[in-house]
Amino acid sequence: MNDSVYVGKAGKDAALDRGWLLGHFKDEGDPRHSEDVEIKWGVHPPGNARRQWVKGEHRTALLVLISGRFRVELPGRSVLLEEQGDYVVWGRGVDHSWVAEEESVVLTVRWPSVPGYAVPE
Repeated sequence: MNDSVYVGKAGKDAALDRGWLLGHFKDEGDPRHSEDVEIKWGVHPPGNARRQWVKGEHRTALLVLISGRFRVELPGRSVLLEEQGDYVVWGRGVDHSWVAEEESVVLTVRWPSVPGYAVPE
């Protein structure tokens, strides 16, 4: 066994940690722990939305639509991801929010992995 290797299933593993597969929030020593990058397998029912905008963003983000119809709200711009593989990237300092217009699966990659952006449950 190699402790620096982890093999999993995105759907099953994502359900354990609000969709997040990799990032600072995984335990030290877990190969999925990273302060450099965060990866999320987001499964969103229709109408699921971020409850508040992320403001003062310190990360760069990439969202890739796997399935469904997903809208990302950015200052002065609304981006609709509707075909598999559609994606949007934004840099540091860009506030954002989102809503799933249909049941959607979205792969999110953010860097660096920075604590403090979770919306309280």
